[in-house]
Amino acid sequence: MMPLAILAGITLLASLLLPFAVKPWLVRMGVVDIPSARSSHHKATIRGMGMAAALATAVGYLAAVLLNLVTVDRSVFAVVLGIIAASAAVGWIEDLRGLSIGARAAAQLGIGAAGSAALIVLTSQSFWWLPLAAVAIAAYVNIANFMDGINGISGLHGVTAGGAYALAGMLAGQPWLTAGGTVLAMAFLGFLPWNLGRGSVFLGDVGSYLLGASIAALAVAGFLSGVYVEYVLSPILVYAADTGYTLLRRIKAGERWYASHREHVYQRLTDVGFSHLQAAAVVTVCTIAVIVLGFVAATAPLPVVALCVAGSLLVLGLYLVSPDLIRRFRHRPKVTRIPVA
Repeated sequence: MMPLAILAGITLLASLLLPFAVKPWLVRMGVVDIPSARSSHHKATIRGMGMAAALATAVGYLAAVLLNLVTVDRSVFAVVLGIIAASAAVGWIEDLRGLSIGARAAAQLGIGAAGSAALIVLTSQSFWWLPLAAVAIAAYVNIANFMDGINGISGLHGVTAGGAYALAGMLAGQPWLTAGGTVLAMAFLGFLPWNLGRGSVFLGDVGSYLLGASIAALAVAGFLSGVYVEYVLSPILVYAADTGYTLLRRIKAGERWYASHREHVYQRLTDVGFSHLQAAAVVTVCTIAVIVLGFVAATAPLPVVALCVAGSLLVLGLYLVSPDLIRRFRHRPKVTRIPVA
């Protein structure tokens, strides 16, 4: 456990300190986030701090190899890092000068396909999985980007998902997954003080793409390596449910589903009075609950599995309707009691 603790410390320290060098660089380059239709903030703010998290991730992956934490499946570990680095690079280009929707989609699917093909070869799995894996990686990169709309949410998601995958690696005997999950958790834990502080900064697309690719690549590689599907899927269910539910609501309402908006469940929580941190905490608590239920279900007897599935569906359902429930509760008419003589 000592080498793992050293890895966590190195990655966390890098993530905490690198912004001191990256922030002035971003200021000089004018990488600023201007509020838009999907924003939950109201003033121009420095974005692109995800570059510091990306560099910390690279430091962490290198440290994991040097500390001999990845003794087998180093090729899988390297491919995961390749997917992460390529996705972050696309996000950085988007931050600097923008990309058309078509170019962005093509790049994301290309990265997902190339990375998934390499993982399939390394894990000796069927190439029938290639389309699903490629789309899963591209989709979750976009989901993480859509969900990066309030302070704290992405940092907490990185810590939560990374911790889950680190534990999954231990339980499944996959040291590369433990190392990758630890690096993910610490890279985003170090970002939180910068994002939540008085002079807060944003991840930018480089950071949200980094987050989505880190989680998706670890999930796909874990699944292809034989890790329980419950370990792989449970950390992403709340984010996926929020995005899918919001998309369906917009289509049903006849809105342009592809246009910028701020109608995600977590954004609607801020509309009913939650602070950014409170809304992010709701997402995180629900994610942790689903993770715990998923990890229990992975090795439990069938009756317990059924209870865990029901519990997960209940958590997801309550999360999705929480803004409406809170709004109704807060606007419930007060009952005036008339004293009886």
